[in-house]
Amino acid sequence: MELKQYQKEVIADLDAYIGYVEKYNRPDTAFHKFWEDKGVSISSYDNYYLHPYDNSVTDVPHVTVKVPTAGGKTFIACNALNTIFRHMPADKPKVVAWFVPSDTILKQTYKNLNDPSHPYRQKIDSHFGNAVCVVDKEAALFGQGISPTEIREQLTIFVLSVQSFAANNKDGRRVYRENENLAEYARLYDSMTKRVDGSDETGLIQVLSYLNPVVIVDESHHATLDLSVEMLQNFNPSFVFDLTATPKKNSNIISFVDAARLKKASMVKLPVIVYNRKSQADVYGDAIAIRAKLEAQAKREQETSGRYIRPIILFQAQPRNNADSTTYEKIKKTLVDGGIPEKEIAIKTGDKDELKNVDLLSPDCPIRYIVTVNALKEGWDCPFAYVLATVANRTSTVDVEQILGRVLRLPYTQKNDSEVLNLSYVITSSADFHQTLEKVVAG
Repeated sequence: MELKQYQKEVIADLDAYIGYVEKYNRPDTAFHKFWEDKGVSISSYDNYYLHPYDNSVTDVPHVTVKVPTAGGKTFIACNALNTIFRHMPADKPKVVAWFVPSDTILKQTYKNLNDPSHPYRQKIDSHFGNAVCVVDKEAALFGQGISPTEIREQLTIFVLSVQSFAANNKDGRRVYRENENLAEYARLYDSMTKRVDGSDETGLIQVLSYLNPVVIVDESHHATLDLSVEMLQNFNPSFVFDLTATPKKNSNIISFVDAARLKKASMVKLPVIVYNRKSQADVYGDAIAIRAKLEAQAKREQETSGRYIRPIILFQAQPRNNADSTTYEKIKKTLVDGGIPEKEIAIKTGDKDELKNVDLLSPDCPIRYIVTVNALKEGWDCPFAYVLATVANRTSTVDVEQILGRVLRLPYTQKNDSEVLNLSYVITSSADFHQTLEKVVAG
């Protein structure tokens, strides 16, 4: 798996920015010079995306890349590690604190980075001579694979959820406590070692602070809600690299990728065809009819291309706020009553996961309808998802863009001969959703 051209340009922007940091020895000056040399005067330019450098994490390079959903942000991050560490002293421990905003994404990221056969891990291995160790918080608390000797000889990636380091909950406090498994580190501290308030000298957070890690923040628009400046300071990072499709206003963006670039690289199903219907019944009927036509076309195309595609609808339900809410149970009942076989329907919500250990890309998988509320907003990837049918009122631009992103990925990242299989579809009966979607499209 190699970088697409737009991904190479993101890495080139990161490399150039770090070069400016080395030249000027100040992340804010480097940021301003970086953009000035691109013809943009940041000091006199202040809008939502570009503005003077935010130096909240004091004197530590902290930058963001804006890449649309389905743009391969995780793969960009895997390649970015080589770029970042190449600019650092050879004897500096190669340690990464890779933060994700939810347990769902944590499991997915840890699994992929820890799998020697996965393209993400293969790329990292190729850059770091196969001397790579990936650990989650539990393994780290037991000191597995992260002794001082091991740390010196490998790239160590700690895959961590933001919430599990919050000092205001019981689980988060574990990283501050005395830990005999990490006692060897305390003997390495000197008078210059930064101390983390409230942590034992053998606490995991103190050890990470001592190791001065590169911090990767995936889906940073959510992570920043919990990953406060104070928490980032506790980690004593050497570099902070944020990746998101929807950056917060204070983000120091060094690279932009627009959706057209993803379309050109056959990464996404664009444009998005949007239908706004009068009733929920119309949403059900149109969604089912469109999916059936797409599957018929996919079968015809498979005869010539050999590529198997089974189009899937994502039904977005309403939370159970009142008796009139169109919940996931009601949607499933409507589908079954309409003649859809129950085996073709799966529920994916915060408390019910019928997709666990299911290979949706397998020709043996019968699932054609997935009902969710917010559980698929991010951290879920199925290129067979073609239609988003929503009966929910979604007025948050970020919420809409994230759930919309679940139907944008193009199967096999290859354009189909049939144009209808290169598009994605949204069907809604919500005026609020439609108006918000228009904002997303404009953005």
